[in-house]
Amino acid sequence: METQKTEAPGSRLIPVLREGICVVQMILFKELRVLLSRKYPALEAQSLAMLTGAVTNELFGSLNMEEKFREFRRQNRATIEQELLALAQELPDLAAPLTDALRMQALCDQASGEDEEKNSINGRILTHASEIGLLINERELPLPSTFMTMVRNLGDAHRLLTPPLEISPDEDKGLVQ
Repeated sequence: METQKTEAPGSRLIPVLREGICVVQMILFKELRVLLSRKYPALEAQSLAMLTGAVTNELFGSLNMEEKFREFRRQNRATIEQELLALAQELPDLAAPLTDALRMQALCDQASGEDEEKNSINGRILTHASEIGLLINERELPLPSTFMTMVRNLGDAHRLLTPPLEISPDEDKGLVQ
Protein backbone atom coordinates (compact mmCIF):
# COMPACT_ATOMS: atom_id res chain seq x y z
CA MET A 1 0.00 0.00 0.00
CA GLU A 2 1.36 3.40 -1.03
CA THR A 3 1.27 6.24 1.42
CA GLN A 4 0.58 9.63 0.07
CA LYS A 5 2.76 12.45 1.25
CA THR A 6 0.68 15.44 2.21
CA GLU A 7 2.02 18.94 2.14
CA ALA A 8 1.76 21.10 5.17
CA PRO A 9 -0.79 23.85 4.81
CA GLY A 10 0.92 26.96 3.59
CA SER A 11 3.93 25.06 2.27
CA ARG A 12 3.15 26.36 -1.21
CA LEU A 13 2.19 29.82 0.03
CA ILE A 14 5.72 31.06 0.77
CA PRO A 15 7.12 30.18 -2.71
CA VAL A 16 4.10 31.81 -4.36
CA LEU A 17 4.51 34.97 -2.29
CA ARG A 18 8.23 35.02 -3.12
CA GLU A 19 7.35 34.88 -6.82
CA GLY A 20 5.06 37.86 -6.25
CA ILE A 21 7.91 39.73 -4.56
CA CYS A 22 10.10 38.98 -7.59
CA VAL A 23 7.45 40.41 -9.91
CA VAL A 24 7.48 43.66 -7.91
CA GLN A 25 11.29 43.67 -8.14
CA MET A 26 11.10 43.21 -11.93
CA ILE A 27 8.64 46.09 -12.22
CA LEU A 28 10.93 48.30 -10.13
CA PHE A 29 13.87 47.29 -12.33
CA LYS A 30 11.91 48.04 -15.51
CA GLU A 31 10.64 51.44 -14.35
CA LEU A 32 13.94 52.41 -12.78
CA ARG A 33 15.91 51.53 -15.92
CA VAL A 34 13.71 53.90 -17.97
CA LEU A 35 14.12 56.63 -15.35
CA LEU A 36 17.89 56.20 -15.07
CA SER A 37 18.35 56.11 -18.85
CA ARG A 38 16.81 59.60 -18.97
CA LYS A 39 18.87 60.84 -16.00
CA TYR A 40 22.14 59.40 -17.30
CA PRO A 41 21.89 59.45 -21.12
CA ALA A 42 25.66 59.01 -21.56
CA LEU A 43 25.71 55.80 -19.51
CA GLU A 44 26.34 52.70 -21.63
CA ALA A 45 23.73 49.93 -21.59
CA GLN A 46 25.73 47.55 -19.39
CA SER A 47 26.49 50.22 -16.79
CA LEU A 48 22.86 51.34 -16.85
CA ALA A 49 21.71 47.76 -16.22
CA MET A 50 24.26 47.35 -13.43
CA LEU A 51 23.20 50.61 -11.76
CA THR A 52 19.53 49.68 -12.04
CA GLY A 53 20.24 46.23 -10.61
CA ALA A 54 22.38 47.64 -7.83
CA VAL A 55 19.64 50.03 -6.70
CA THR A 56 16.99 47.29 -6.88
CA ASN A 57 19.19 44.79 -5.04
CA GLU A 58 20.18 47.33 -2.41
CA LEU A 59 16.54 48.11 -1.67
CA PHE A 60 15.64 44.43 -1.27
CA GLY A 61 18.88 43.42 0.44
CA SER A 62 19.74 40.90 -2.25
CA LEU A 63 23.25 41.96 -3.12
CA ASN A 64 25.05 40.17 -5.95
CA MET A 65 28.30 38.89 -4.45
CA GLU A 66 30.03 38.26 -7.78
CA GLU A 67 33.24 40.30 -7.85
CA LYS A 68 32.34 42.60 -10.77
CA PHE A 69 29.06 43.56 -9.09
CA ARG A 70 30.68 44.06 -5.70
CA GLU A 71 33.28 46.34 -7.33
CA PHE A 72 30.59 48.25 -9.24
CA ARG A 73 28.64 48.73 -6.02
CA ARG A 74 31.75 49.94 -4.18
CA GLN A 75 32.67 52.41 -6.93
CA ASN A 76 29.12 53.73 -7.34
CA ARG A 77 27.96 53.68 -3.73
CA ALA A 78 27.09 57.40 -3.65
CA THR A 79 25.04 57.22 -6.86
CA ILE A 80 23.21 54.10 -5.68
CA GLU A 81 22.30 55.78 -2.39
CA GLN A 82 21.26 58.97 -4.20
CA GLU A 83 18.94 56.97 -6.45
CA LEU A 84 17.48 55.12 -3.47
CA LEU A 85 16.76 58.47 -1.80
CA ALA A 86 14.99 59.67 -4.96
CA LEU A 87 12.77 56.60 -5.46
CA ALA A 88 9.78 57.82 -3.46
CA GLN A 89 9.62 61.12 -5.39
CA GLU A 90 10.48 59.77 -8.82
CA LEU A 91 8.42 56.56 -8.77
CA PRO A 92 5.57 57.37 -6.35
CA ASP A 93 3.19 54.85 -7.94
CA LEU A 94 5.50 52.04 -6.82
CA ALA A 95 5.61 53.06 -3.14
CA ALA A 96 2.60 50.92 -2.14
CA PRO A 97 3.66 47.77 -4.04
CA LEU A 98 7.24 48.14 -2.78
CA THR A 99 5.99 48.60 0.80
CA ASP A 100 3.94 45.42 0.51
CA ALA A 101 6.73 43.44 -1.19
CA LEU A 102 9.37 44.43 1.37
CA ARG A 103 7.08 43.51 4.25
CA MET A 104 6.08 40.23 2.60
CA GLN A 105 9.76 39.42 2.08
CA ALA A 106 10.40 39.85 5.79
CA LEU A 107 7.37 37.73 6.70
CA CYS A 108 8.33 34.98 4.23
CA ASP A 109 11.84 34.84 5.67
CA GLN A 110 10.46 34.70 9.19
CA ALA A 111 7.92 31.99 8.27
CA SER A 112 10.66 29.99 6.53
CA GLY A 113 12.58 29.87 9.77
CA GLU A 114 15.38 32.12 8.57
CA ASP A 115 18.02 32.79 11.17
CA GLU A 116 18.31 35.85 13.37
CA GLU A 117 20.87 37.43 11.03
CA LYS A 118 18.41 37.35 8.12
CA ASN A 119 15.63 38.72 10.32
CA SER A 120 17.98 41.50 11.44
CA ILE A 121 18.81 42.29 7.79
CA ASN A 122 15.09 42.46 6.98
CA GLY A 123 14.62 44.85 9.88
CA ARG A 124 17.38 47.08 8.50
CA ILE A 125 15.86 46.88 5.00
CA LEU A 126 12.47 48.02 6.29
CA THR A 127 14.04 50.75 8.43
CA HIS A 128 16.08 52.01 5.47
CA ALA A 129 13.02 52.02 3.20
CA SER A 130 11.20 54.05 5.84
CA GLU A 131 14.12 56.48 6.25
CA ILE A 132 14.27 57.20 2.51
CA GLY A 133 10.53 57.89 2.48
CA LEU A 134 9.61 54.84 0.42
CA LEU A 135 7.89 52.70 3.04
CA ILE A 136 4.30 53.74 3.71
CA ASN A 137 4.27 53.16 7.47
CA GLU A 138 0.51 53.57 7.91
CA ARG A 139 -0.26 51.07 5.13
CA GLU A 140 -1.68 47.81 6.47
CA LEU A 141 -0.01 44.56 5.51
CA PRO A 142 -2.27 42.90 2.94
CA LEU A 143 -3.49 39.34 3.17
CA PRO A 144 -1.58 36.99 0.86
CA SER A 145 -4.48 36.80 -1.60
CA THR A 146 -4.74 40.60 -1.74
CA PHE A 147 -0.98 40.87 -2.28
CA MET A 148 -1.06 38.34 -5.11
CA THR A 149 -4.03 40.08 -6.75
CA MET A 150 -2.12 43.37 -6.61
CA VAL A 151 0.95 41.63 -8.09
CA ARG A 152 -1.09 40.10 -10.93
CA ASN A 153 -2.73 43.41 -11.75
CA LEU A 154 0.59 45.25 -11.61
CA GLY A 155 2.35 42.57 -13.67
CA ASP A 156 -0.42 42.71 -16.25
CA ALA A 157 -0.32 46.53 -16.39
CA HIS A 158 3.45 46.39 -16.97
CA ARG A 159 3.10 43.56 -19.47
CA LEU A 160 5.23 41.22 -17.40
CA LEU A 161 2.52 38.65 -16.79
CA THR A 162 0.10 37.11 -19.19
CA PRO A 163 -3.21 36.58 -17.44
CA PRO A 164 -4.85 33.21 -18.05
CA LEU A 165 -7.19 33.22 -21.00
CA GLU A 166 -10.70 31.98 -20.63
CA ILE A 167 -11.48 29.14 -22.98
CA SER A 168 -14.86 28.09 -24.27
CA PRO A 169 -16.43 24.76 -23.26
CA ASP A 170 -15.81 23.48 -26.82
CA GLU A 171 -12.10 24.33 -26.55
CA ASP A 172 -12.01 22.71 -23.13
CA LYS A 173 -13.45 19.46 -24.51
CA GLY A 174 -10.75 19.44 -27.17
CA LEU A 175 -8.04 19.56 -24.51
CA VAL A 176 -9.29 16.56 -22.57
CA GLN A 177 -9.16 13.22 -24.39
